[in-house]
Amino acid sequence: MSRPWLLLVLAGLLEVCWAIGLKKSEGFSRPLASAATLAAMALSMWLLAAATRALPIGTAYAVWVGIGALGAAVLGVLVLGEPLSGPRALFLGLLVVSIVGLKLTSPEAPAGIARPAPHDPGGR
Repeated sequence: MSRPWLLLVLAGLLEVCWAIGLKKSEGFSRPLASAATLAAMALSMWLLAAATRALPIGTAYAVWVGIGALGAAVLGVLVLGEPLSGPRALFLGLLVVSIVGLKLTSPEAPAGIARPAPHDPGGR
């Protein structure tokens, strides 16, 4: 796995942490859980931004959100006791298919080369 994809996966896993942290912080009323949640948010965003230097934003953002949604839903079932119905499991499986599909079909800038900024025809 290339460095940008590794950063993106780590960013997605941190999104899972902060999503669960939102629940555990009880509306930011618990200081330690709140601080951990905010730290995970900041690091997740930073890693996402770093990954987008080489990955298309549409792909990176969709994968980041997908990992976060999938992880939060799975931990909701395993840790928080949320129900898992057959249809819910099916749709979580479709998230996995979507994440893998985006990985397999997305271009990446060569190592060490950032994507160029879009051309500004106005010369600004």
